[in-house]
Amino acid sequence: MLKLYVFILWALLPLLTMGKGILIQNVVIFDGKSEKTVTGNVWIEDNAIRKVSAEPIVAGAEVEVIDGRGKFLMPGLIDAHWHAYLAANTMVDLLTAHASYTQLRAGEEAGKTLLRGFTTIRDAGGPVFGLKRAIDEGTLPGPRIYPSGAIISETGGHADFRMVYDIPEPFDCCGLTHTEKIGAAIIADGVDAVIVASRNNLRLGASQIKLMAGGGVSSLYDQLEDVQYFEDELHAAVMAAEDAGTYVMVHVYVPEAIRRAIRAGVKSIEHGQLIDEPTMKLIAEKGVWLSMQPFIGEGNNHYTNPVQQAKHELVVQGTDRAYQLAKKYGVKLAWGTDLLFSPANARNQNLNIEKMTRWFSNFEILKMITHDNAELLALSGRRNPYPGKLGVIEEGALADLIVVDGNALEDIKVLTDPGKNMLLIMKDGKIYKNDL
Repeated sequence: MLKLYVFILWALLPLLTMGKGILIQNVVIFDGKSEKTVTGNVWIEDNAIRKVSAEPIVAGAEVEVIDGRGKFLMPGLIDAHWHAYLAANTMVDLLTAHASYTQLRAGEEAGKTLLRGFTTIRDAGGPVFGLKRAIDEGTLPGPRIYPSGAIISETGGHADFRMVYDIPEPFDCCGLTHTEKIGAAIIADGVDAVIVASRNNLRLGASQIKLMAGGGVSSLYDQLEDVQYFEDELHAAVMAAEDAGTYVMVHVYVPEAIRRAIRAGVKSIEHGQLIDEPTMKLIAEKGVWLSMQPFIGEGNNHYTNPVQQAKHELVVQGTDRAYQLAKKYGVKLAWGTDLLFSPANARNQNLNIEKMTRWFSNFEILKMITHDNAELLALSGRRNPYPGKLGVIEEGALADLIVVDGNALEDIKVLTDPGKNMLLIMKDGKIYKNDL
């Protein structure tokens, strides 16, 4: 008889909680990795997922029980190329407004970003260290931020925001301009300057290093096809990052610049829409990540300057072929949006999810914007500001979850209207929205 009691107690143990936390019952669970879902229950304690079960979980007296009503539960969304500061401000604000104003705008946008279901973003450059701290300490609501710090650019490069009348100064002199002073970008020419800029970003809390390795759309001093930074300069940043246990990501579009970055040891290629087939094959062979954005249709960046808009159209034209080549060679793909300098356009972040259906199944997209993006962010190693598993629903993972009214595996459009369809948003075990 004693053995029977022991067996019954052993059988019931998986169904019991520790008497506290949050229990989400009766949800269709997409775990971030498998196309197969399970209807079940998830128990969260503190900031982590403690139990995922298709069987009932008995709630203790202190457990907050939420009836999921059969809705779709998935990991929080991850944007691998977001600009928390630059997306919240116009270019004019960046260059002329007081830093306190632009930071307040960024703080407001961070809360909106979280309510769109994005519980984590990799910030691809900008002054967000203070914003990240405020969010992490609970002063402001917002997503987890993997910060790059000031974007590192050569003179005349994509992140050279100086006015034409600004006189270039040696890196170690006192002639920093406004965007350098606020930490939006830093001009670094030569190996020594790149090392200092990289190490300084790491000193301030960067989880990865970001450089401009080629021309860009929004910049006025370069052409889209420009190759920027010599290989030894890029390698200097890579060495500084690797010494700190992390990696380098670079903005780049054209094949020659991409190949140079890969030779230098860069682990994440941002954009790449003007790539050719041999270079895409090289990316696959080297196991380098390609973090692209679906620059097609509505909801993209738009430029009133005709030169900038013409460059943007070239990127749009190359987007389809780049994705097709990436699929052909099985490249490790990340997803991001890169919306910037238009606070009104930032609200279109979720629209860029649906655009991916042109190339991928709903499952492939959902996996990319959760599990796969989290794998890229984990390259930050010991510089990871949020140790733990992101992008998945499994026992021990960090509790970043959203409950959606509609099965996103069947209709991914439900993610494009977060105000209506995202019924519950949880980050780090804390609920920020609950309409269940």
